Amino acid sequence: MPAGVPRQASAAGRVRNWVPEGPVDLGLVLGPLRRGPGDPTFRATPDGSVWRASLTPAGPGTLRVAAVGGAVRGEAWGPGAEWLLDRLPELLGASDAPEAFVPRHRVVATARHRRPGLRLTRTGLVLESLIPSVLEQKVTTDEAYRAWRLLVRKFGEPAPGPAADGRLWVMPAPRTWALIPSWEWHRAGVDNKRASTILRAVRVAARMEEAVRMPPAEAQARLEVVPGIGPWTSAETVQRSHGAADAVTVGDLHLPGIVGWALAGDREADDSVMLELLEPYAGQRHRAARLILLSGRVPARRAPKMPRWDIGKL
Repeated sequence: MPAGVPRQASAAGRVRNWVPEGPVDLGLVLGPLRRGPGDPTFRATPDGSVWRASLTPAGPGTLRVAAVGGAVRGEAWGPGAEWLLDRLPELLGASDAPEAFVPRHRVVATARHRRPGLRLTRTGLVLESLIPSVLEQKVTTDEAYRAWRLLVRKFGEPAPGPAADGRLWVMPAPRTWALIPSWEWHRAGVDNKRASTILRAVRVAARMEEAVRMPPAEAQARLEVVPGIGPWTSAETVQRSHGAADAVTVGDLHLPGIVGWALAGDREADDSVMLELLEPYAGQRHRAARLILLSGRVPARRAPKMPRWDIGKL
């Protein structure tokens, strides 16, 4: 633990207080880790606290994060408590460098000015971001969130600590994912392609988690060795596991049009146009895209939404 950072054990859990060097907006920083309003691994409470349940290398753990004046208080429970508190600063963007970002467009500069507390989280965990990203492949977010919710609640375990209330859950371990019967994937609305991709990934879980020690580009290459994991999924993963500022999402249905509209008034932009527009932000392209999304400058919908198929009823 770094010098000067107090930590203590309490009846409620283990505690760490951390003072960030600049503003930290907990909602903006940790928001990308939430898979929908019903995510069983994530809770935001009315007092501004954020609760997360994670499966760490040390075991399951629950972390509560709250802003207290100019500091952040982390409280953790379970076998993974110490692991979570050790990494609290990185989770909240301590290894991020937002000051290195130079806006090149007014919309980006304005979004950055309005959200000084935006930092890129780094969880240090690969599978907890990889699996829900696979579930989000080629389906609506509602469908993916539902699948994640059903599978975690059925095959995960209640989170340690006082936040449980039957509402906070730790995702299944790799071996448990590997043993989920085919009909349970079906009931959750997960087609065979996505289920098979997850099964292939959890069979090499150790190799997947090793990627967290690699630079983001190398980590993406490691993940993409698994059939069914492409650039979209690997980028969505390392954005969270590594805090990868340059891992722009390629292959997204909506992002190119949003970036194209915000930066060039081009709602028909494709990936190649998006990457060209983001070139001035090389090294920070994901951060630029995130700020554009936060700006609210999105084109009005013209095309019909992606059709929704409930395969659980087939």
